Parts: sequence; C-alpha cells; structure tokens
Amino acid sequence: MRREGSPFIGLSTVAMKEAADHMMSPRMHLVMLLVLLTAFGSIYAAIGEIKNTISEDQFLFLRIFTTARDPLPSFVAFLGFLLPLVAIALGFDAINGEYNRRTMSRILSQPIYRDALLAGKFIGSLLVIGICLVTLWLLVTGMGILMLGLPPSGEEIMRGLGFLIASLAYAGVWLAISMLFSTLFRAPATSALAGLTLWLIFTIFWSMIGPLLAGAIAPVDPLDPATAVHQAEIAHAIARLSPNTLFGEATLALLNPATRALGLIFVSQLQGALLGAPLPFNQSVLLIWPQFCGLIAAMLLVYTIAYVVFQRQEIRA
Repeated sequence: MRREGSPFIGLSTVAMKEAADHMMSPRMHLVMLLVLLTAFGSIYAAIGEIKNTISEDQFLFLRIFTTARDPLPSFVAFLGFLLPLVAIALGFDAINGEYNRRTMSRILSQPIYRDALLAGKFIGSLLVIGICLVTLWLLVTGMGILMLGLPPSGEEIMRGLGFLIASLAYAGVWLAISMLFSTLFRAPATSALAGLTLWLIFTIFWSMIGPLLAGAIAPVDPLDPATAVHQAEIAHAIARLSPNTLFGEATLALLNPATRALGLIFVSQLQGALLGAPLPFNQSVLLIWPQFCGLIAAMLLVYTIAYVVFQRQEIRA
C-alpha cells in the first residue's frame, strides 16, 4: 500500500508528548538529581582547588570543568560517566513499553506513520537531555562567576558552547543505542540490561580490549621499531570505536586550549611549535572535527538500524 502524505505527519505531536512525559516522570527526576549532586560536588571541589593552586591563567574559567580534587573527579569526567545513564534511562522502554502497555496499535491506528513515531520519540528524549544540559551548563557558569568573581571571556563561552554541543551528540549516541535495544527486545528489563552492559564495556573494559586486539592484529617485532608504532596506531583506532573515547578527546581539545594534537605525535613534528601556547578556538574546532563527525555518524548509524528493525516488526492489536 502506498503512503499518502508526509511520513513525518504527527512528528511534533509525538516529540512534545514524549518530552512532556519524560519531564514529569519520577525516573527522570531521580537521574537528574544524581547528576546535579555529583556535578555541584565536583564544581565546588574544582573551584577550591583553583583558588589554592592557580594564580594567573588565561583560561581560568575553563578549569572549572576539568580540574579534579581528591576524591572527586572533574566535572567533565562525571558527565562522561553519567550522561550515558541518563540516555539509557530515557530510551530503554521507548518502543517495547508501548508493546507491553498494548498502546502501539492504538497509536499507529491514528494518522501517524512509524517514521514519525520513532523519530518523535528520539527527538523528544534528545530535547529533554538538551534542556537538562543547558540548565546544568548555566548553573555551573553561574557558580563559577559567583565563586571566582570573574566573568568568562568570549572565547571561553564559545568553547563552553562547543562542549555543550559535543555533550549533546555524545548523549544522542547512547540514546540511539538505548532505543535500538528497546526495539530489539520486548522486555524493558532486558533492553536496559543490554544498554548498561554495553556502557560498562565501553567505559571500563574497552581500554583493556583495545590493546589486546591491536596486539593480535599487529604483533610487535623487537627488531623493527616501526611495528610498535603501527600497533599503537591500531590500538588508537580501536579505542576510537568507543563513543566515550571520542567524547573524551573532543572535550580535551575544547576545554584545554593548549592541546595541539590528539593521538600519536613524533618529536620531529613538534619542531617550531610553541609548547603550552593555546590554540585559537577555530583551530581547536578543526582538531576535534573528526571526533564530532564520528559521534554524529555513530548516532545516525545506530538510529538507522533501529529504524529498519522497527519498520520490519509486526504490529498486532
């Protein structure tokens, strides 16, 4: 049967309904309470550390995001650890929840195509994450201004906005993964467990798996130093299959302007470079462009797989 009209009729309705449901759900409130508490703790500790150790810095405000103080990690490390959990919490029952509540056939009996339903749920959840990230970023910036007594410079604001966009792309990858598992598994508990398992693999075990795979693919010849460099390049490429690695590299270059390269670099390539001198903002953006495109591509790829699976599923009343 041929479609009539746009496949995205009802997209905004589904997206707004999904966003409203998430904003009112206790699950979202509990997860965001956890994120806010950890973020405030890390920011408070970072500002105390900055006051004690740093007297002059051109990018003092950016150090709020990256400075850690024992036993708390930095704000960026907290966000990289907890943001996937927020995305998994929002998407693990997006599709199978409708099946279990027996509301899928009722929704699709309305003039709403499956395209609009899946895209609306994804956009609605991503909108909620975006609102939470912007709110968190504004709160952190306000805390920095009040406690440091210094406003951020124009470049620091631009770098902060770049960090915000990279965080949203990172959360989008995990939201797409969570919705894919929600499409593949009919039980919400199974899809949540699958998302958490993948999160643990990329967060904890991937740094061990990458070197092992690189050693198996390209063993080092003790008589040929070039093989060690080749193995290190393969290990780095495998590490970049993880969205956590891409997000970490993007935030490193954005929030630490002295970062001039991401990956292997030889001493001969540093000749003439002013070590420690900050890069201009546009050069930092060029540096992280592959990582940012990798996050967007991963999000689109996983969403497309979820879309194909959802289109092939049978809907019964």
